[in-house]
Amino acid sequence: MLTALTERVSYIRSGYICENDSAMAMIESNAERMLPLTPAVFHVLLALVEGERHGYAIMQEVAESTRGQINMGPGTLYGTIKRLLEARLIEESDRRPDPELDDARRRYYRLSGLGQQVVKAEALRYEQLAKLARRKRLLGQTARVGHARGL
Repeated sequence: MLTALTERVSYIRSGYICENDSAMAMIESNAERMLPLTPAVFHVLLALVEGERHGYAIMQEVAESTRGQINMGPGTLYGTIKRLLEARLIEESDRRPDPELDDARRRYYRLSGLGQQVVKAEALRYEQLAKLARRKRLLGQTARVGHARGL
């Protein structure tokens, strides 16, 4: 059983697919086992926190929220979406906007319950890392003063 769980968890990190529903049931009870997420996975999940989006809108949100530091190309985006769908972290939405206002070919995605748990767990993990960086004086007022002095 542990081997199956390890396979299911590792594929979200590496992009490999492992079909094992019993392992998925174990993961649902402990989202932290899917961590750490790759930056692409984390940013796609973050883009969906506020609601459904289509692929291009996800790409735009990631670029905007990272101030252009992360620009996902279509290959990275849709490969990530495929893995997230298979991991059941996101779902394709059945709802569509008015066809006159939108392209009927677009697919819309939303976070699943598990996806919400996982993205929150990853955000909390980042929060703990930021606290550690502050204690080490890498972040905060002391870090800025040291940086201004050329240290």
